[in-house]
Formats: sequence, structure tokens, C-alpha cells
Amino acid sequence: MPKLTINGKELEFEQGQTIIEVATLNGIPVPHFCWHPSLTVSGNCRMCLVDIEKMPKLAIACATLAADGMVVDVESPKAIAARNAVMEFFLINHPLDCPICDEAGECKLQDYTYKYNVGESRFDEEKQHKPKRVELGPNVMLDAERCIECSRCIRFCDEIAHENQLTFARRGDRVTITTFPGKPLDNPYSLNTTDICPVGALTSRDFRFKARVWDMSSTKSFCTGCSRGCNDEIWVRNNHVLRLTPRFHQEVNSFWMCDYGRTETFKHINHERVDGVYIKKEDGLEKVGYEVAYAEIARRLKSFNSNEIGFVSSPFVTCEDNFVFTKFVKSAFGSKNIGFAQHINPEFGDDILKRDDMTPNSLGLELTGFRQKDISGMEGIISQINQGKIKALYVLEDDIAEISPEFESALKKLQYLVVHATNYNKTTAIADVILPASTYSEKHGTMVNFQGRVQRLRPAVATMYMDRSLDDLAMSRLDKFGTKFDKWAKSNKVDAQPTWKMLQSVATLLGVKMKYEMAEEIFDDIAKTIPEFDGLDYDLIGELGAMLKINSKVNKVTSV
Repeated sequence: MPKLTINGKELEFEQGQTIIEVATLNGIPVPHFCWHPSLTVSGNCRMCLVDIEKMPKLAIACATLAADGMVVDVESPKAIAARNAVMEFFLINHPLDCPICDEAGECKLQDYTYKYNVGESRFDEEKQHKPKRVELGPNVMLDAERCIECSRCIRFCDEIAHENQLTFARRGDRVTITTFPGKPLDNPYSLNTTDICPVGALTSRDFRFKARVWDMSSTKSFCTGCSRGCNDEIWVRNNHVLRLTPRFHQEVNSFWMCDYGRTETFKHINHERVDGVYIKKEDGLEKVGYEVAYAEIARRLKSFNSNEIGFVSSPFVTCEDNFVFTKFVKSAFGSKNIGFAQHINPEFGDDILKRDDMTPNSLGLELTGFRQKDISGMEGIISQINQGKIKALYVLEDDIAEISPEFESALKKLQYLVVHATNYNKTTAIADVILPASTYSEKHGTMVNFQGRVQRLRPAVATMYMDRSLDDLAMSRLDKFGTKFDKWAKSNKVDAQPTWKMLQSVATLLGVKMKYEMAEEIFDDIAKTIPEFDGLDYDLIGELGAMLKINSKVNKVTSV
């Protein structure tokens, strides 16, 4: 392979790569604003100027192809002097509003100012004033004074979102970003422009002014808005989720994430939570302890024949939850009255990231639960309820009453309905017992995306139940702020538990012994008993997931 030298290091490269690409792949930082690895080269910020041996002038690393034998110096005095000049130029009209800018702490302009600016400006004229708080679209706000005209947002809309919605207007130091007449910035991926904006010009209207980056903890996770499972980070302050941002994973979502996943998949974590265990009495719901509810559920379920009880799993629960649920049903009842509802929306999916299947674990549910030949399916369960054959139903974390009026009407005919739920909904309104389930951001577990990649969930928000053996990171965050765990638990946490934990307690009262202490033990059992998961554990899954050994026939989960 051809070789070049950057900062004294001899590096191999592939023909067609630019200097900045070779440097970045080898951990050599080259300052830049306009360059992005997934966008075309514009070369208009001039921040990546480097010194190349035998070339009379500096060259921009983003647009200069690497050549065999080339010698590049990123930090030569000549290159640094050029960056100082570029930074002085950028800061001529940039407002001094870092104290109120959402980008503070994540801003490249701040970082490069500290590293390369000389600390003073020769410009003593009035700065150009441009529009502030411009609503470009439903999700994005523009502060035009901060914009450095890198054009990343324009290129993203054109090349990734395939929506020509942004452009430059005017000339010289009056140039600004704007939308085309009659075209707001409303494409389904518009919030990615706030991520790739290197300054604070584009900000999220949903997150604006809510927190500084250093006031939040971040936890690596993935989006549960559809079967894609985009890798993301969950940002939390005071035990509340404030934003989700995409995490790079080339095989799953690259650098991107849709607006729906960012704004609609975490609001339920903070609001309208099921705040305890409830049992229906004549005068309404009564809050009781877990043990009281478990005993009541076991007693009532024993009063029905096995074929009179139906079970509804969910593509929203983890593989661990579903695996325990399957053991619970098989061992305690041996019933085939089991199904789950698919949530397919052909209008939601696209050819970028979004999938028609708006659930995160349909494939994982099929692999770790009942195969279709062994179950009656959702339609079969509803039919048997209407015929009076099924009198009791056990539902995991899915609002099946919301699916259709027919489903809601059928549920009202039941003699007994148990529901695990994270939030109040139409199904909990009918339930005889409501058990408070942890959300995806409050527990350990795994899910399988449509590609067959198993990925890990980690708790970003603490609940009163905590799998302490796996929560060293969460505990260290609490210790960092000098907060005692018990005090934190009483004052800031939701009373919720992982579904598998509650299922195990009910199963014990029904004579089924399961002694799992943490989610990792359940996954170890999954890996031992289900061929597709063979050889995997939480460490191997890691932060980027792992592909399952899936037979080519198991590549699409059909509605059951």
C-alpha cells in the first residue's frame, strides 16, 4: 500500500483518501469546521490548512488527496499561524454569548479559540447583527449571528435527508442560512443539523436552555422508536431524561438519528408513570405493596383453568423479560393462548433509517419466546375472549386497547386482567392489577434489531429498585455529586421494577422456581438454550452489539 508521513509518523493509506481522512483514521487530530466524514467536501472554512513538504503554499487537508511519499506537518509554525488568522477572521462578527449558548461545552469554536486564537482582535468596528431565535422548522432554532457558514447543515439536507430545504442568502459578511420560500426545515431528520453544527447556530427547540452538557450524565444505549435500533446516548439531569443524541455506529445508523426517535421515545420516562402497584377495588384503584399484589395475582390465576388464561407478550420488552415470560407460561400453565401485537406503520418507514415496524424487539421476541406454530396469536386470543373461552389475560408492557376499538371492547369482557405497564394508558384503565414496569432507560437488558444485531440497554435513570451488582457506573455518578444512594432513592426515584423481576415473583407463588438475581444471568441462560445466541454474553455484546447466528429463513417477523 502507498504510504505518507504525517507529523513524523509513516502511515499506509488507500488510493483516493484525503489527508484529513488518513490522519483521522490514525488518531491524528486535524482542526476543522466544515469537513464531515459522511458529507461531501466543501473546503470553505480553511481551518484544516496543513504544511506539505515541497509545496509552496499551505493546503487544506479535507480536499487534498494523499500521495505516496508525501510528508505532511499538521502543527508546523506556518500552519498554526494560518489557523490563528482563520480564527481571528471567524471571531470578527461572532457574538460573545457563550454564557447563554446551548453549544457551550461541545463547541468547536470554543475549543479552537482556546487552542489557536491569539487572544485579541484587530477589529474595532461594529459587529454585524443578524436575526436571532429564528424558527427554521418545528424542531430547529437558528441564531444567525453565531453561524460560521460551514455549510454542513445545507449538505446534510441535500445529501442525507434528501430534502433541499436550506441555503445561503445574501453576500459577504451579511451571508446567512435560510430556508427556501415556503419550505420550513421539517424533514424527518432535521435535528441532525444541530449535532453537526460546529457552533451554536442551530439548536434544538425541545432541549434549548434546559441544561449544560457538564450538568448531565450520558449513558450509551439505543433508540426504541423502531426496529432499526439507532445507537444513541441518553442525557440525564436530576434523574430526568432531557435529550437523546445519536452515537456513531456504521452498520446501524452511521452518525444519524430521526427526529421521532429523538423527541418522542423518552417523554414517557419522565411523565404519567405508573407510580406503584394498584389493585382494582369497588371504589377504584387501591395502591398496595408488591407482595400483596403477587399473592392476589397467583390466587386469582389459580382459580381459572389453564386454557381460560391468555398471555400477551410485547415487542417493547427486552429479550430477558420475554424469556422469563415464556418460562413462566410454559411451566405454570402450559398454555398456547399467547400472542403479541405488531405495530406496523407503512407511512412511518423510509429508505434512510426509519422502519415500518415501530417496535424495537420484534425479532428478539420471536427468538426468545414462543414460535408462531406454538401459539394462537393475538387475533386468536381476542376471538376466544369474545367467545367467552378466555376469561383472564396477562399483558406485558403494551397498550393493546389502543390498537383498535374491537380490542378494547374485548378486554372489557374479561373477568381478570393483569397488566405490566410503564405509563397509564387505555389498557391500564381496564386492568384489575397494574404492576409498575421499568422503562428501557432504567434497566439492563438486550433487544434484537431487524438486522439480527443484539444490543444492550443500560440504566441511565435510577428507580427505587436497582440491580446494584451491575450499576457501578450509576453509583459512581451519584458519588461524584456527594449523594448517598438511600437518600437519592427516597427522594428522586420512580417505584418500578424490571418486568422479569416481577414475573419471577409471581411464578414462585405458582410453584415455578426461578432464581435470577440480575439480567445478566437471564441472558447467560438465553445463550445456553437458544442457538441463535450461542456463545454471547454482555461483555461480547459491548457497546456496539453483536450479530446473531440467524438462519436465513428467520429474517422477517410476521404479525401474530
